[in-house]
Amino acid sequence: MGKQGKANILLIIVTMFWGLSYTFMVLGLDSMEVYSIVALRCAVGFAVAGAIFYTKMKRVSVQSLSFSAIQGFLLFFIFAGSLIGLKTTSAANAGFILSLTVVLVPLFTAILDRKLPSRPVAIAIVATLVGISVLTIQPNFAFQQGDIIMAFVAIAYACYIMLNSKIVRKDSIDSISFSVYQLGFASLFGFIGAFAFETFTLPTTTNAWIGVLGLGLICTAFCFIGQTVAQQYTTATHTGLIFSLEPIFAAMFATIFLGDAITAKLLIGGTFILLGNLVAQAEQFTQFRTLKKATALDSSVEKAI
Repeated sequence: MGKQGKANILLIIVTMFWGLSYTFMVLGLDSMEVYSIVALRCAVGFAVAGAIFYTKMKRVSVQSLSFSAIQGFLLFFIFAGSLIGLKTTSAANAGFILSLTVVLVPLFTAILDRKLPSRPVAIAIVATLVGISVLTIQPNFAFQQGDIIMAFVAIAYACYIMLNSKIVRKDSIDSISFSVYQLGFASLFGFIGAFAFETFTLPTTTNAWIGVLGLGLICTAFCFIGQTVAQQYTTATHTGLIFSLEPIFAAMFATIFLGDAITAKLLIGGTFILLGNLVAQAEQFTQFRTLKKATALDSSVEKAI
């Protein structure tokens, strides 16, 4: 197996653990408040990742730290919002709604570029909206509060991804130290929230310890390092397609460990959302292949000349 194949397998494992993160969050909420969980999760992730990339952490500019603080606040908002949402919605629902990000990124890009979304993106948006409607609308046409919160978290996550993409392209930014310091700032904001609005506590139950350590060690430190390594050897297109599996893993683990039921609503709504994600990614795959062919043709012409 080549390097790209191994990288794709690693990304599947990373995506699987991100799907497991919703289960860990529910376990953490067993005896802890939201900001305390965010603070400890990010502190553990920052400590482990920082120790591994220590040499890179020493070389950081003020500009990089400033950008890390901004992105760290968005991460704090995303992690805290996910926990708040999970208080009133299921882990499976949360996973599918948060996967809205896959569709929102190309939609926001089209808006910023002041042009209409392409046909595949438009189809993906419609499919995703149908799926979310099936998942979230109750018999009396009301929405669960947790579902609405998760939709706002998906919007914040899309903004985070777009900002991250712009920032890491700057020559003065080292992507690894920039990303690790984000975890440090997210942890700082979590501790501020915990001491200001909660009574900060360490986990007091087995479930809470499993939740916090699972989030910190597996879903933050390991996933961050794994993604950083894997993306050096695979394409953004393959990465996006693999990440589309996250809500499926979320639903699977919620069923196994939390006893969540696989309902007809979840199957129908989840299928529409997954199809929307795949259509959105398919356009990126087509663009990538077209660009690759054009590059190969240009190279052939240059050699002929």
